Amino acid sequence: MFLCDNLLTPSSFTPDLLRWYAENRRELPWRDTHDPYLIWLSEVILQQTRIQQGWAYWERFVHRWPTVDSLAAASEDEVLRLWQGLGYYSRARNLHAAAKQIVQMGGFPRTYEAIRSLKGVGDYTAAAIASFAFGLPHAVVDGNVYRVLSRHFGIDTPINTTEGKKLFSSLANQLLPADQPAAFNQAMMDFGAIQCTPQSPRCVICPFTTTCDALRTGRIDSLPVKEKKLTIKTRHFAYLYIRCQQSTAFHRRSAGDIWQGLWEPLLFESDDSPSPLGELEGAANAKLHDFIRQSGVEGTLTLLKSQVKHVLTHRILLTDFYLWDVPSPPSLPPTYEWLPESSLDDYAKPRLVEILLDSL
Repeated sequence: MFLCDNLLTPSSFTPDLLRWYAENRRELPWRDTHDPYLIWLSEVILQQTRIQQGWAYWERFVHRWPTVDSLAAASEDEVLRLWQGLGYYSRARNLHAAAKQIVQMGGFPRTYEAIRSLKGVGDYTAAAIASFAFGLPHAVVDGNVYRVLSRHFGIDTPINTTEGKKLFSSLANQLLPADQPAAFNQAMMDFGAIQCTPQSPRCVICPFTTTCDALRTGRIDSLPVKEKKLTIKTRHFAYLYIRCQQSTAFHRRSAGDIWQGLWEPLLFESDDSPSPLGELEGAANAKLHDFIRQSGVEGTLTLLKSQVKHVLTHRILLTDFYLWDVPSPPSLPPTYEWLPESSLDDYAKPRLVEILLDSL
């Protein structure tokens, strides 16, 4: 049993939490079902996504593909198009690949280990599906759970270390009631989202006011602890939208970088060498102008927007948008092809490219 210097023992934490949940639970459509497909779909969509935004996408996916078999039968392009706007597109690709796995298995797997084997499914998602759909005793451990447990029990072990992950997983599973795993997991998530929030938690009306270690010791703002490892890289892009006889040049991004499988116009990116102007951000534009000059095609070049800032998890993109109107088509780099402008809505594109199209 986990031991801590706290006024409340782990065994009494659970019933108090469940009582709070009975009065404060959020009403969400995927909680009204034990269908593992619908639950899995909600868990994948809600990764890195706010509930209000994800709710609308969940409803669209369920309407379009009401069963895992129908999702598996869709094309990847169809899935990416419906996913457009959610970001982190690897989730959509993994969702589609896992749907095909499930069909090959003959149905949705019913054990934690088999669920965990699905493409893109980690410990958290597997535990959520196992407990919500099948009532299996597996505790979910996400940001909400880390925050609630670290504050209440006064744990300062960094949550993004191997030691921390093992410690919090062990504690969550010890607190989990075997006969109510779904209610406990949902209670932990709701408590972290509603009550024990990252900023300005509602400590005054919290059921654990007299027993929370972080509140007692003045460490609400310092728990949980996370080691700083993230390095943010800035990349400089220049997009060239070519307009020629109501067509434009696009290609599909390959694997190994951001936005795999999504479509974009001609992209020029700076490398680590400064441009003749001595600025990295100028290098992408220099490559763009070199392409135009070497094409030998006369046209009208317009700068639509300059230094558009687009923030991703590990990157900041600074991008210039250009429109090049030409009377005849220039030679394109390999992988690019001409698409009718009227058909662009049929292709899944990153949000940054949507911003470019809006600027047209």
